[in-house]
Amino acid sequence: MEHMLVPQAFTYFVLLMCILLVLFCHFFWLKLETIRLKFRRQGIRGPLPSFVLGRTFLFELGTHQILYATDLQLVKQISNFKSLDLGKPAYLHEDRGPLLGKGLISSTGSVWSHQRNTIAPQLYMEKVKDMVDVIVESACSLVKSWNSMVEIEGGVVELIVDDYVRNFTSTIISKMMFGNNYHVGTKLLPKCKALVDAVDSPTMLDGTPFSRTSTFQALKFAGVVAIWGLMLLASHPEWQARVRTEVQEICGDQLPDANMLGRMRVLKMVIQEVIRLYPGAVFVARRAMEDLKFGDTCVPKGVDIWIWTLALHRDPEIWGPDADKFNPERFANGVFGACKSPQAYIPFGVGARMCPGQNLAMTELKVLFALVISNFSLNISPNYRHSPRFGLLLEPEHGVNLLIKKI
Repeated sequence: MEHMLVPQAFTYFVLLMCILLVLFCHFFWLKLETIRLKFRRQGIRGPLPSFVLGRTFLFELGTHQILYATDLQLVKQISNFKSLDLGKPAYLHEDRGPLLGKGLISSTGSVWSHQRNTIAPQLYMEKVKDMVDVIVESACSLVKSWNSMVEIEGGVVELIVDDYVRNFTSTIISKMMFGNNYHVGTKLLPKCKALVDAVDSPTMLDGTPFSRTSTFQALKFAGVVAIWGLMLLASHPEWQARVRTEVQEICGDQLPDANMLGRMRVLKMVIQEVIRLYPGAVFVARRAMEDLKFGDTCVPKGVDIWIWTLALHRDPEIWGPDADKFNPERFANGVFGACKSPQAYIPFGVGARMCPGQNLAMTELKVLFALVISNFSLNISPNYRHSPRFGLLLEPEHGVNLLIKKI
């Protein structure tokens, strides 16, 4: 009897393996090959699936098929697409659900629409103007701490500015969220970052662009851009001088208010150029929730779309031969005068899902740069190592070392 059970068990095992093999072939070849076929019929091709990411318009990471889009006409079509059928990639809520929850970053469809309609009005410019005092107060705390260190060091201090800038943005967020109990938030946000760092790892197989993300990182967009902005201003003393002169002419001995900030034309040009070169978020990621059509391009349901921001922001054909250089003067006549196509400038995303916090981010940057540059002279430290780290946020791998001198 026992001898009869062994062949029978083996037969069941082989049958089970065959079933799994059929399912595997269906999911990893037939289903994905159907999508590839739809693109090939449109003249869009890519290499055969592999574990190596190639430079092409259509590629795969594990089971995820991705359309890499930097063609301006296609980007324009995506920007103008308002339907809820263009959502966020599934990995944001499937793989990162415990960290992200179901907020604006990861939600799609009617859930996202409801959240957007609830949150966006609170970040309109008129509302942000009421927050300027809180932002100025936080910036003054940073200036005060740097003043103390400069005095202790006898006139010049070398600092890695990253944590100071992050504390500036964290304090603002905490005061907006917790009011008088903002110290709760300033303790909570570093713990969120520690949690993110603990789970941070490359995820090439699940279709994630290079690294994991979180709400914490999204809230730190302005902080990351500010760090790069201080580096660029320290590298270009002529623009420091122009910003300093403008702030002094407009503010005099007063702290900036919303009206003063709105008149700072040179500072706005500087910030626009900083965000062009170091946009914070290097990818705009979307997912086709249904079969979609953008102009002449049909995108099957389930395909992710990646727009690499840096490819558009640094294209010499769009921005001119100095595309890689820091030249705020290019924005003297706004975005339309800076490049051949405004669709090439997407620091806050594209379309209906454009970041609702851009007014707040721009105001934070204006206040920080205005107060820092009017109080200090910045220079690049010889210890600074320029090494941008490409994750979902574009961060300095080794921090930004500056020599800070009181004016």
